[in-house]
Amino acid sequence: MPPIRSEKARKSIEQESRIQLAIQAIKNQEISSIREVARRFNVSRTSLSRRLNGTTFRGETRANRYKLTQTEEETLLQWILSMDSRGAAPQLPMVEEMANILLAERCHDRVGKNWVYKFVKRQDQLKTRFSRRYSYQRAKREDPEIIREWFLHVQGIIAKYGILHDDIYNFDETGFAMGQTSSSKVVTRREYYGWREVIEPENREWVTSIETINTMGWVLPPCVIFKAKVHQRAWYEDQDLPGDWRIETSDNGWTTDQIGLSWLQNHFIPMTTARTKGEYRLLVLDGHGSHLTVRFDQICRENKIISICMPSHSSHLLQPLDVGCFAVLKRVYGNYTRRLANDGVDFIDKLDFLTTFREARAESYKSDTIQKSFVKAGLVPPYSADRVISGLKIKVKTPTPPGSSSSAWSPKTPHNMRQLTRQASSIKALIRGRSGSPEPPINIALNQLIKGCELAMQGATLLAAENRRLKATNKKQKQKRQRSTKQLVYRGGLSVQEARELIDEQDQGGEASSSMQGELGEITSQRADRAPPRCSDCGTIGHTRRRCPNRVDI
Repeated sequence: MPPIRSEKARKSIEQESRIQLAIQAIKNQEISSIREVARRFNVSRTSLSRRLNGTTFRGETRANRYKLTQTEEETLLQWILSMDSRGAAPQLPMVEEMANILLAERCHDRVGKNWVYKFVKRQDQLKTRFSRRYSYQRAKREDPEIIREWFLHVQGIIAKYGILHDDIYNFDETGFAMGQTSSSKVVTRREYYGWREVIEPENREWVTSIETINTMGWVLPPCVIFKAKVHQRAWYEDQDLPGDWRIETSDNGWTTDQIGLSWLQNHFIPMTTARTKGEYRLLVLDGHGSHLTVRFDQICRENKIISICMPSHSSHLLQPLDVGCFAVLKRVYGNYTRRLANDGVDFIDKLDFLTTFREARAESYKSDTIQKSFVKAGLVPPYSADRVISGLKIKVKTPTPPGSSSSAWSPKTPHNMRQLTRQASSIKALIRGRSGSPEPPINIALNQLIKGCELAMQGATLLAAENRRLKATNKKQKQKRQRSTKQLVYRGGLSVQEARELIDEQDQGGEASSSMQGELGEITSQRADRAPPRCSDCGTIGHTRRRCPNRVDI
């Protein structure tokens, strides 16, 4: 729907269009008299004369009520974009603080409480969004150089062993809470605000599934790991459960080194040997401990399997399963779990999980989805890192501070915005007086030079503020490192005052008073108590061999 304009705004725009036509007619020398042009185009002669003398249209002129100048807003905009590209998008109070810092360079005023919202609203490149947590270690691994080195390593391995594209596999573990649903849009009553609560089954027991996919778009049967001591017959009595699935048990439902070896020997190797086109197979995996054992690597070498490990904290970029498959699988499984809750199932056991998980895998692992996952991870010829690097959004790097600009012919070098404004006004007046023209061509170049100086000074101001904040943080961290690491071991609780008194007594070399001993109980030493000695001849606690009555001298 087009915007609704007021009658006054519509007339102003129509008048501005007629003024532009009148100015064009005068420049083309179609009509020489300004009065006649104003009459023919139905515009004000005074407005037309002012426009010919350089006055701009009010609708295109920046209003005087803005606290920050246009250059200061451009500086603030570039700072926000720089912070966002480094994965540290500033909060609204932080933007307000930086705006006040820029404003303090010119005057002692401050922006209003709603200024940040209005600033973001009139900037096309900005928008407020809710933030989400992102690991700093992951962000550091999103370095293009690290990604390029890994792809060069992959290309070298493939070329060295002559690995075919059909023989590249990726495997990883993913976990499920049996009764946990996934977040999705629901239809509810209008009076509800925010997120709507949805009932889900109670069981949160953890289950792990080892999944393996191939570049040609097919997936191996899973290896499901249950939290159990022994296997149950009921797990295998379901006739719909595929016979090539594998089930393992562990104490917590997570994978172990032994399970990893069992999967490699009894699952992966038998199921992929017959489908191998070349001599070697390439297995892309992450740095989990169960994948880095000596026995695991030995079995891979004996069966001509080349395992290549991704850089740490980079599986969200380089692993096809994480890039495109696991998210779909968990979303579909959560939807199936919600259906069971809607049908009145309030508890999901292992049998329900096997049935639901089978249906979710059948719907999730499509050939097209698997192949696109390998493409997005860059593991298709020519194995280029550009596909991954082009999707990076965060660069954990510190920008280079802008250099200070100064004029070689300036009497004094300006060091802040006030000095720059006064000196620019003096230079403009000097040029105007010598040239005799209200707007000489050199004035345009001077304005550009002044704008560059303003941008440099304002950028330096923001970087100085950021530097002060980093120094304060570093000072606090240094103070934390200098704190004492000595321990106070007690039986019972302590108030802060009692603990301080005890610390003072220990620092002075004394012992706690009897009243403190009575209130606090027995105070053990910093070193852990050792067991009392035991006689080596009779075995009695407290005896020494020299004083033992059963000692036999030879």
